[in-house]
Amino acid sequence: MTILSRSSVMGVRGLQGFVASTCPHVCTVVNLKELAERHRSKHPSCMPTIVVDAMCCLRYWYTPESWVCGGQWREYFSALREFVKTFAAVGIKLIFFFDGMVEQDKRDVWVKRRLKNNREIAKIFNYIKSHRKQPGRNMFFIPSGLAIFTRFALKTLGQETLCSLQEADYEVASYGLQNNCLGILGEDTDYLIYDTCPYFSISELCLDTLDTIMLCRQKLCESLDLELADLPLLACLLGNDIVPDGVFESFRYKCLSSYTSVKENFDKKGNTISAVAHHIAKVLRLHQGEKKLEEMLPLGPNKALFYKGVTSYLLPGQTSPWIFQKLKGIATLHKQVVPMSSDPESKQEIPVCADPESKQEIPVCTDPDSNQESPMCIDPVSNQEVPVCTDPEIKPEDPMNLEPEIKQQVTMVSETEILKIARMRHVQGESYLVYNILTSGEIECSNTLEDALDQALPSQAFVYRPMRQRVYSLLLGRGQDGASGCPTVREWFVYSGNPLRHPDLVRPLPMNIPGGTPSLNLLWLNQELGTQALRMDTLLACFDLLSSREELQAVEMPFQALCCLLTYLFVQVDTLCLEDLHAFIAQALCLQGKSAVQLEALQEAGSTSLSGGKDTRPPLGGPAEALQGRDS
Repeated sequence: MTILSRSSVMGVRGLQGFVASTCPHVCTVVNLKELAERHRSKHPSCMPTIVVDAMCCLRYWYTPESWVCGGQWREYFSALREFVKTFAAVGIKLIFFFDGMVEQDKRDVWVKRRLKNNREIAKIFNYIKSHRKQPGRNMFFIPSGLAIFTRFALKTLGQETLCSLQEADYEVASYGLQNNCLGILGEDTDYLIYDTCPYFSISELCLDTLDTIMLCRQKLCESLDLELADLPLLACLLGNDIVPDGVFESFRYKCLSSYTSVKENFDKKGNTISAVAHHIAKVLRLHQGEKKLEEMLPLGPNKALFYKGVTSYLLPGQTSPWIFQKLKGIATLHKQVVPMSSDPESKQEIPVCADPESKQEIPVCTDPDSNQESPMCIDPVSNQEVPVCTDPEIKPEDPMNLEPEIKQQVTMVSETEILKIARMRHVQGESYLVYNILTSGEIECSNTLEDALDQALPSQAFVYRPMRQRVYSLLLGRGQDGASGCPTVREWFVYSGNPLRHPDLVRPLPMNIPGGTPSLNLLWLNQELGTQALRMDTLLACFDLLSSREELQAVEMPFQALCCLLTYLFVQVDTLCLEDLHAFIAQALCLQGKSAVQLEALQEAGSTSLSGGKDTRPPLGGPAEALQGRDS
């Protein structure tokens, strides 16, 4: 199998290509059904569970050929249903994790990727104008809002979806380790660095057979003459999403110059990784525990950043032999560590594991200061390290039980109960970006398919801004001077001409509601009669359509949201015409009841008219565009 993935822009620089070209034995073809059966035989009380990094899987799930004009939803939903059904048929439970925020340490990386996406989108529109047709999958770009809609689709299919409160891959790795999961399904080389459960490639998954590739971090260590605890150090020296690639460029060059085992016709990145690993194993290890890293490495002004990068790979209960004990606190200073135990005060003592075939004891890594152990043992079948199944009933912490943590945060609002509810809904994927606004006053929106050269349509970032501003007023309160007294919200929105050097500072707008803007306590917690009508009025007021309440209520319930959205769009965008309105309504009315197979067979009536100008513009996105996050 060939490794094809997003990992070239995610995780550790050059590691994916190195594994594929230099040590392919790290990649082993496995069958997930067989692994699940072995897991059940070893741990009868633990259901085989795979943690899915959903953001890595969007490209795998989205199989329809048509994607430029907003995506083929019913076909996509059918693909998701088949994916879930296949795993359920073999008794594998899936837990889906979605990105919930951008950590400040990774904002620069986020910006670079958004600007790179802008260049890719420009090529797509240039192709459409030149060839009068949609490009193939070689230029595929994820339809706008797909990640948001996917969460709700998976919920509809009865799946457990979780939205992260920090870097999603950290929470995925933590969940996999603490819940004795069968493995992680994704496409990010950081999963080769975390000391967690096995890592499976989504890009190599054959759904018909459930065969895929398992990337073994133990075999990677053997190839590089490293220990598992050395991998975070290696990742930071090579460059990752926290430590920029250029920080240790000179250091890597020196390692490469002194490396005596360089093979002929070997790629430069592969040589560099081998040279850095050789330096760790043969030079740094000589003084390990005796000297601090800053005495052995040219950290300079990047010392704090480097330590933060190393500790970002340490999961709860883990330590690094490369960091002196007094520096351990760095591991959690930049993270909101989310304990996965139902009892956060529990201090279980885990004994030494034993390989049932060799009878050899496998020592666990113990932190002498905290008395916490990271229970790992060797799976004799796969030769993979797997967590010990200590409690089959381990569940994520109740998101409602978070008062101590919330009190320690500096937030935009002071109501603890509101913050707890917002956090719970965020974690459970029931709302998006609301918690971020309440806690940090900052949101972001990734790239959407917009033609930067088309001046006729404004960017969706501006189209939906008035609506967002009213939402900000609702979430943050009116202050003493009305909406103008609310704090500004920092928006990182991608649109043509925005270099993303700093966020846009956006002030809330007052809401036109008789009696004034209701409080979140009233809207979220009050169960009295009449509150539901107040919630509907508040929703309409966000779109500034409260005066159209009677007309909207006369429409059937499923179409009220559509009419609300279309009315808002045609008020905000004066270049939309009657044909645009007909296209929106036709999609809602004429495609009902048609199966995904029937939709695949439909000819796109306007496909031959994609010649530039107005016809090249994809429809503006749906309601999720108003508060949309990272999709790619």
